[in-house]
Amino acid sequence: MLNLNYIDVILIVLYFILIYGVAIYVTYKEKINRDTSSYFLGGRNMGWFVIGASLFASNIGSEHIIGLAGSGASGGVAVAQFELLSGIILLLLGWVFVPFYLKSGVYTMPEFLELRYSKGARTYLSIISIIAYILTKISVTIAASGIIFEAIGLNFWTGAVAVIIATGLYTILGGLKAVLYTDMIQMFILIGSSILITWIGLSHLGGWAELKSTAEPEFFNLWKPLNHSEFPWTGIVFGAPILGVWYWCTDQFIVQRVLAAKDIKNARRGTIFGGYLKILPLFIFVVPGIIAYALSQKGMLSFDSADQAFPSLIKVLLPPGVRGLVVAGLFAALMSSLSTVFNSCSTLFTLDIYKKFKPQSSEKKLVVVGQIATLVLVILGIFWIQFIDRVSDQLFTYLQSVQAYISPPIAAVFLLGLFFKRLNAQGAMAALFTGFVLGTARLFGEINKESLSGPLFYLSDVNFLHFAILLFVLCVAILILVSLLTKEPDYNKYKEITYNKTKLIDNRQDIILSVILVLIVISIWFYFS
Repeated sequence: MLNLNYIDVILIVLYFILIYGVAIYVTYKEKINRDTSSYFLGGRNMGWFVIGASLFASNIGSEHIIGLAGSGASGGVAVAQFELLSGIILLLLGWVFVPFYLKSGVYTMPEFLELRYSKGARTYLSIISIIAYILTKISVTIAASGIIFEAIGLNFWTGAVAVIIATGLYTILGGLKAVLYTDMIQMFILIGSSILITWIGLSHLGGWAELKSTAEPEFFNLWKPLNHSEFPWTGIVFGAPILGVWYWCTDQFIVQRVLAAKDIKNARRGTIFGGYLKILPLFIFVVPGIIAYALSQKGMLSFDSADQAFPSLIKVLLPPGVRGLVVAGLFAALMSSLSTVFNSCSTLFTLDIYKKFKPQSSEKKLVVVGQIATLVLVILGIFWIQFIDRVSDQLFTYLQSVQAYISPPIAAVFLLGLFFKRLNAQGAMAALFTGFVLGTARLFGEINKESLSGPLFYLSDVNFLHFAILLFVLCVAILILVSLLTKEPDYNKYKEITYNKTKLIDNRQDIILSVILVLIVISIWFYFS
């Protein structure tokens, strides 16, 4: 229990008023122009700051904060590798993928896959994405929110239903633009509250030097040995970028933000800004976990499990008022992730599935369908709550890991599809199908690996990042081989969305900012090694 007082409650209420005020304003402003472009892509006129802030806020959920702090408390900074690599991958999104996404004029990633390959590829990605969003993203967000609700003394059902409805309401009414602007506000609250708890934690401990002397040296090493169970350096260097390309460069959940940009320049700068923001989690989410560990070593703090590290810091260290601000930051993380998945999933359903069967639907009808789809997702979210306790932590982890197993084939067909014109629909479908079958087999093998032996046990037990490398290489080989053995595609159909002496570097300021970001990440790698 965080024992919130009336000042904390007032701050939390003010947070909700602010978020709804922004959402209502945006919804009212956009009411005149209700077409698919304004509802699903914010009118395609968003600036770089809003895009970058939304990339960060939509990615950082409450489970992200609590999980990163928990990993920091149990093992140190190694988990932050994924955050640092995200900054580099966002540059890949801005410089390599964005020009073709915006040039094609697509609304969704499956739609782009259809332009490059076939309708079958579009259907595959649409269905896989929607199922994954419902089973994993929505589920994880709701489950993680239980920690917040219980920590502030609310009944789990009451809190979960209230937040799902509150988030779903402004997402339904305001579409992507409401999500983007509320994400921007939530980014400030999220970062500000996390910086505050980090600073107060270090002050109680005695500073950075005291933290380094209290926690073991391995807590401050980003690079782990080859046999490390979670973060082997080979997996980080070769496997994590594969997952990063899928998540940051091809997943509707993220890419929908850059599709809303007014032009390529703003889309690219949004990704660069987002890349800089992704440096922060190491210091404001992971380090607080290490601070909690160090305080527990000194007898100044206690918690039963690593995931309680962040809530314990809030309860013990923060004074009234500040405590409410940090809890508001957790709500911001929760609602930004939830609104993003609601909006992205409804976009995929409306434009990639419904419109396919009802191609003559009017713009107004499609917006209404999108709103109804979001409402259905809200209801599914509420319905799912009753099953959260019945799903074991182990199985819940496996449900999450399936994303890592389906991402290599998707990353392969998107990335190679931009550079090699000879790749065709047959090769893409063969790679996607093979990846799906092997990824699903790995998932079930991981669940039942105690009963396996030999090569099957090895494939089910090998580190998931190493498995991602193997699966990516295999899918690339199948994609190329099948394409070369089948009919040559009609290059004219997609010549505008593949590289053909395309001029990528056209802005010196963006180049300088990108290089500085890379140098900062490299410096952090050296410092924490």
